[in-house]
Amino acid sequence: MAVTVSASILKSSSACVHMLLSSFSPAASFRTPPPQFPLLRSSPITTITRTDRALLLLRPHHPKTSSFCTSPITNANAETTTTSESPPRPAVEDKSVNVKDAANMLDIRVGRIIKAWRHEEADSLYVEEVDVGEAEPRIICSGLVKYVPLDFLQDRSVVVLANLKPRNMRGVKSNGMLLAASDAAHENVELLEPPQGSVPGERIWFGSQEDKENQPAPASPNQVQKKKIWELVQPHLKTDASLVAMLGEHLMQTSAGAVMSRSLKNANIS
Repeated sequence: MAVTVSASILKSSSACVHMLLSSFSPAASFRTPPPQFPLLRSSPITTITRTDRALLLLRPHHPKTSSFCTSPITNANAETTTTSESPPRPAVEDKSVNVKDAANMLDIRVGRIIKAWRHEEADSLYVEEVDVGEAEPRIICSGLVKYVPLDFLQDRSVVVLANLKPRNMRGVKSNGMLLAASDAAHENVELLEPPQGSVPGERIWFGSQEDKENQPAPASPNQVQKKKIWELVQPHLKTDASLVAMLGEHLMQTSAGAVMSRSLKNANIS
């Protein structure tokens, strides 16, 4: 009886050992798929919402130092953001504006004052009727009463900024602006003068004869206002030590020569 039990136990133990060994055999590894574990990522990819993008665009940056003919530009090293749905792209696009190119969009013309009179409703304003080469003269209001005698304006050659939107000046619609030089204190003001022989209506340009030939068509009054073209160009307009009107290093001129101030050197132009 004891011998029979021992044999039975040995047979059972042998079967168990066989089952354990078979579970580690190479064949078993093919029959039993390996356990699946989720992949680990060092930094999860997140989806950026429209609001997130707007906030990224508002992230402060440090513009480069501006120089003449170039407005402040955006940071060229702005960070980029990648989503799982779209390729990388810069959050802020670099843009630069050339001041001379902007000045070429202004319609600055030779004009001739046909007659001028005091504004009936504004003590500081003159009203001028100005020939700018169009079918009808333009009406322009100028705040020159404190600086220029009325007689000085009659039959006078002037420089006119012609592509501004009309403005209502105390009941008179002003359609343009006379350009003048003034000192730093704005105590002395002189109208810019085209050279003798300049023809009313001729468009004034900045630079060389080649610049004149490549001058583009002027912007519309709406574009000048919307893009603030005059506000961009005006700070760079000055007379030099020789009284010549300049845009930086570029002469303001007509076919007859350079535009000048009568006596104001290194003066602002507006």
